[in-house]
Amino acid sequence: MKFGVIVFPGSNCDHDAFYAVTTNLGQKAEYIWHDSPSLGDVDAVILPGGFAYGDYLRCGAIARFSPVMGAVSKFAAAGGLVMGFCNGFQILVEAGLLPGALIRNRGLKFVCREVRLRTETVHSPFTNAAQEGQILRLPIAHGEGCYFADGRTLDELDAEDRVLFRYVGNPNGSLGDIAGILNRERNVMGMMPHPERASDPLMGSTDGLTIFQSVLHAVVRA
Repeated sequence: MKFGVIVFPGSNCDHDAFYAVTTNLGQKAEYIWHDSPSLGDVDAVILPGGFAYGDYLRCGAIARFSPVMGAVSKFAAAGGLVMGFCNGFQILVEAGLLPGALIRNRGLKFVCREVRLRTETVHSPFTNAAQEGQILRLPIAHGEGCYFADGRTLDELDAEDRVLFRYVGNPNGSLGDIAGILNRERNVMGMMPHPERASDPLMGSTDGLTIFQSVLHAVVRA
């Protein structure tokens, strides 16, 4: 299997994601620069965390217009698996590939610590290796990680089983304790915590590998 790791100016978790899927998962990966008009022969795409140019306006607001996002949108429309972590989640929301918005943390402070997530659904390509209700320990590092959506969107996410994870002890004020969601077609996911930073024993937790192993299983089955 081959992962494509999108690199925006300012990305700082691209190497973490690359290491997680190559060294920890044992699969291939390729960096894809943000102005590339195509993704090449990848089986899944990762929009990593960190920062993207234009975040000073609103996180992901300018990065969504990068040429590569056109290729990501086409890839997703064709059923390809797309993952956005932290800033990647923000970009996917701004691009309209996921609903809702990511706004300033309720406490207006940058939060950087380990959190616990409860797995809400295992019926997705990103959580099929987990157990429903399983608690994952993953780090967060964000100032604009509060998930916000209108009541109708929140109801749809719940009714359609599209909430991937909820925080156990909400660190940022996200509505419904939401930490990760799916699109309606269930092939695009965004989550604020960093699974790539919890995929090696040296980091104190390998719970993040659950997400990458799930994607590998989904591709192999397909």
